[in-house]
Amino acid sequence: MFEQIITNVRNNVPLVHAITNYVTVNDCANIILASGGSPIMADDINEVRDITAISSALVLNMGTLNERTAASMTAAGKTANKCGLPVVLDPVGAGASAYRNKTAFQLLEEITFSVIKGNISEIKFLAAGEGRTSGVDACEADKVTEDNLKSVADFAKAFSKKTGSVIVITGAIDLVADKDHVFAIRNGHSMMSKITGTGCMLSAVAGSFVGANPGDIFHASAAAVCGMGVCGELAYKRLCELHGGTGTYRMLLIDEMSRLDEKMLEEGAKYECI
Repeated sequence: MFEQIITNVRNNVPLVHAITNYVTVNDCANIILASGGSPIMADDINEVRDITAISSALVLNMGTLNERTAASMTAAGKTANKCGLPVVLDPVGAGASAYRNKTAFQLLEEITFSVIKGNISEIKFLAAGEGRTSGVDACEADKVTEDNLKSVADFAKAFSKKTGSVIVITGAIDLVADKDHVFAIRNGHSMMSKITGTGCMLSAVAGSFVGANPGDIFHASAAAVCGMGVCGELAYKRLCELHGGTGTYRMLLIDEMSRLDEKMLEEGAKYECI
């Protein structure tokens, strides 16, 4: 199902404008390159409109939020909407502070997002103001399990209908939803949670995939989630062979994204429509 999605990324080399955080900006840029895209990380208010206008997609990441980048995100997002470009929102830490919450809701009000990607606590907070975040991590009580999978899937479809966005909920089981469909994805490895930035990197990869496939945001988002998870699994396999640790795993994760092809993605993807 995803062969053409990744082929389009490799062939079209989408320019991905990412206004992200200074903790993971280098990893995000490198994984955009590894996925087949071309990164540009401009965040000054004086140029973000021009940079967005020449890009294929825009990624907004709230990780190290401040007044300067919040203004730049709004300006870039409005430009992307005007130009008809896909926009990905990663509302890192939504629910954790009053300023972060206010900014997240302002972005949702002023910008139309193609994809909203976050953990279950972040997404629940955006949808209903009730997610219980633990810093940038999901609260244990919110997490998606086999027991609550159907109810969370219905929630994701409802939020997609409300926002017009594809909703990506990350966790041990990932969910990708539009208003009519939900994919449950079971790729990835627990080692991915041991390095900072894998969620930010997923948003960056999503930018590449939707930038090259603007006519099929749902499947492009699902392919990005599956692809990142497959790379996590392959990286862990190589890590064991090398007897490495978390630093090596971070490197191997980007390596595997650069090696990911149509066959690897299609054979490795573990998803079902629920």
